Amino acid sequence: MLTPVKQLGYAIVLCDDIDRMKAFYRDLFPFPIDSESDETLAFQVGSTMIGLRKRTRDYDGRGGGPESPGLQLAFLVSPEEVDECYQVLLEKGVRILDPPANQPRGHRTAYFADPEGNILEVYAEIRPSST
Repeated sequence: MLTPVKQLGYAIVLCDDIDRMKAFYRDLFPFPIDSESDETLAFQVGSTMIGLRKRTRDYDGRGGGPESPGLQLAFLVSPEEVDECYQVLLEKGVRILDPPANQPRGHRTAYFADPEGNILEVYAEIRPSST
């Protein structure tokens, strides 16, 4: 067990088309940019950093694509904002995976995909339904 590990500092989304991914994330999210290079973009999301990085290392593998997404990122909003975010996604022509719905685990969710098929989610904490 890695007992010294106490928190997640950052997450990296590995990219095949870094320019397309930069444009998508910049256009969709209001997060402040921390740093950028030709092959990277890092932005601050609360206390966590999310980075985009072009696949350049031997062990980076290949892109997951829509058939096999590489990761899922979940962004916390208020319950009313799930539907608001969904409308923005529709207006921007973002690929929707699942429209807003209340989940039995106590979340209201909407799922969508970035240009390389990674799963993104906006979610809110809600009371679990009694059904």
